[in-house]
Amino acid sequence: MLDIDFKYKDLISHLRKIKPFDPEIGVILGSGLGDFADSVEVEQTVSTSDLASYPISTIEGHQGKIHFAQYGGKKLLLFQGRIHFYEGYHLSECILPAYICSKLGIKYFIATNAAGGVNYDFVPGDLMLTSSFLGINLKKEMTELLGISGIEEKRNFLRFPSPELNTIILKAAAKEGISLKEGVYWYNKGPVYETPAEIKMIRKFGADAVGMSTIPEAYFSAGLGIKTSAISCITNYAAGIADRKLSHAEVTETAGRVKEKFERLIKAILSLDFS
Repeated sequence: MLDIDFKYKDLISHLRKIKPFDPEIGVILGSGLGDFADSVEVEQTVSTSDLASYPISTIEGHQGKIHFAQYGGKKLLLFQGRIHFYEGYHLSECILPAYICSKLGIKYFIATNAAGGVNYDFVPGDLMLTSSFLGINLKKEMTELLGISGIEEKRNFLRFPSPELNTIILKAAAKEGISLKEGVYWYNKGPVYETPAEIKMIRKFGADAVGMSTIPEAYFSAGLGIKTSAISCITNYAAGIADRKLSHAEVTETAGRVKEKFERLIKAILSLDFS
């Protein structure tokens, strides 16, 4: 049986030794937020390649760094780059950022990502707050993983997204004058984009956006008792909606164009009272 505590024992021990403070909020900087760390006060940076057992990110724009930083009076742990299932990693590796947050005593976790718009009312450049999620067999797999982690007693306390944290995020968007959509995120393991037929099916299930990340670490984080929410940058129309082939270049181009708005939203969130 997989023993996550044993597997990542040295990694956690190293982070505890070098941390300049006890972080309170964890943030995964997905596509569109890769440079966010440059705009906050960073006190300590760790390359994930220097951490024992930490998977190497192979995707463009995911740098593989962990920053202890501060902004708005909040102590942060920023993950610059994430681990995707489609890169060949196990789910127990994809959830590592959430596991690290739990071991460092973090109370809030915000995951950001790039996603394809399934809702006809969404356009590339929109930001979407996750109101719920879907994913075939995902709950079963993640619940099993939580059980393997030795926290079976917390299964009934899973609550993602966090209503309290979502309320804070919506308040920050309104205060900053940023239009923030709300919708259901469909998790697809990848590595290929969905077909037009699959998108039709996903829309009928009630999803508004589709992507290949976030849900494993967010679901696991919530299972560990951390208040967790997720925000997507809609970087493209999902397959079959626009008359063009999907590409990673389109995702990165739109994410770059929306970067300033996305950063303003995250900073506005961090500036609010979380108590």
